[in-house]
Amino acid sequence: MAMSSGPAGGVLSLLLRCCLRAEQSLLRALGVQPLHPALAVQAPLSCPSEKSDEGVPSFLDSIFWMAAPKSRRTIEVNRCRRRNPNKLLKEKNNIDTCPECGHLKLKHVLCGFCYDRVRCETHLIRKEIQAVEGGPFKTPTVETVILYDGEKPRPEDEGKRIIEQKRKRPLWFSY
Repeated sequence: MAMSSGPAGGVLSLLLRCCLRAEQSLLRALGVQPLHPALAVQAPLSCPSEKSDEGVPSFLDSIFWMAAPKSRRTIEVNRCRRRNPNKLLKEKNNIDTCPECGHLKLKHVLCGFCYDRVRCETHLIRKEIQAVEGGPFKTPTVETVILYDGEKPRPEDEGKRIIEQKRKRPLWFSY
């Protein structure tokens, strides 16, 4: 009888062991000494044995070797650990106001509110460029000039790509 590996092989080996136990208990009940081996089954060499799993760590191996505290930490110890001055928030001394919008920001860091305004304006300009050109791979290799309502191209803008916006120029967006 060939036993396959996997779930079917496990079920077959379980059934085999159950049959062996039933046979032994029946013979003991009748008072007959069982002849050893009572049931012999020849299995192929490729059949997995129970000892072949020694190299593979089991799920339960890690549970038995986990560290366990010897005693409970007191409330005082827990509070001292949690309220350690090194873990508390540090006081910041490098806070400044943004010269453009007046919001608070860290020194030597770009203001988040100004960055958001520039990001939104850039998104609108990119949408206009995509509408004019029809795609990202049709861009010319010349410099781009953005003109808002009421603005005219300067003489130095000759030969450059001109994108016109149908709204007023934001005060913070210089020409």
